[in-house]
Amino acid sequence: MSPISTLPRRSLAGLLLAAAATAPAQVHAQAQADPLPSWRDGEARRAILDFLRAVTTEGGREYRPPEERLAVFDNDGTLWVEQPIYTQVVFAFDRLRAMAPQHPDWASREPFRAAISGDKAALAAAGEKAIVEIIAATHTGMTPEAFRQTALDWLATARHPRFDRPYTECIYQPMLEVMRLFRAQGFRTCIVSGGTTEFMRPWAERVYGVPPGQVVGTTFKLRYELQRNRGELLTLPEIDAVDDGPGKPVGISRFIGQRPLAAFGNSDGDYEMLQYTTTGDGRRLGMIVHHDDAEREFAYDRLSPIGRLDRALRDAPAAGWQLISMRQDWGQVLP
Repeated sequence: MSPISTLPRRSLAGLLLAAAATAPAQVHAQAQADPLPSWRDGEARRAILDFLRAVTTEGGREYRPPEERLAVFDNDGTLWVEQPIYTQVVFAFDRLRAMAPQHPDWASREPFRAAISGDKAALAAAGEKAIVEIIAATHTGMTPEAFRQTALDWLATARHPRFDRPYTECIYQPMLEVMRLFRAQGFRTCIVSGGTTEFMRPWAERVYGVPPGQVVGTTFKLRYELQRNRGELLTLPEIDAVDDGPGKPVGISRFIGQRPLAAFGNSDGDYEMLQYTTTGDGRRLGMIVHHDDAEREFAYDRLSPIGRLDRALRDAPAAGWQLISMRQDWGQVLP
């Protein structure tokens, strides 16, 4: 029988109160046994535990063997903070300013002029196309190894404007616990995000425990070259695949090769990934992190230009997707 079948259904607080009547040692043991200590007891927590119990209990009708156990997670807004602007966009703007002296034409060329001068109105008017152009200019023309080091150097010093901590520490403690619990139950945990693969891979294993080969993101085209008797890849300023919306199931099939049993997202960009996951055969789990806690993080959904949650929020009940209320379900947000 799977260890999940013995997981407590009562809240951690209830367990501690019950154990206090016996012995301090039991209090410690039960506290240690809680697989999701940052989660409050509620429908979302129970949905996770019930799903794991069902698919890992040998002999049960919903049992799935370890080789079929795959869980996928969006990154921005699901595993780490995405407000007030996507972290990778902040990185791209900082890199653009650092590169500006080598590109004097950018001072009068849009959208680079607007980004360098901080002209938010012009950037907003230029829309998503401008962001893609800036990311292409700052993320390409080098080897993947060189870019990874550039990203790591930036992450080592950049800090979130509200939380005043490194971006890699602006991660959600409850989601870290979910990923660890899934792995403990024989699941592969993969990141499937709209951010670029090369931006996430350098730090995903250290921060989330997800190795580079299990990170799927937006990709640029690559060209192989022989440089000084050494084979190298050069990143080209041309998008190869966009890992967002309907591109997420495509990326999952292309790079992972298996339909997930569980998917976690937070925005309409995760709609198709949730749909692809939960419309498969057998027991499935689809969950949406709902940002409704302005006091501890941010509150946004339908009207937000960053991480908009409208269509998925509307269709969640009919699709059987469980909402995770940051305000109600999480006792702790950041580590």
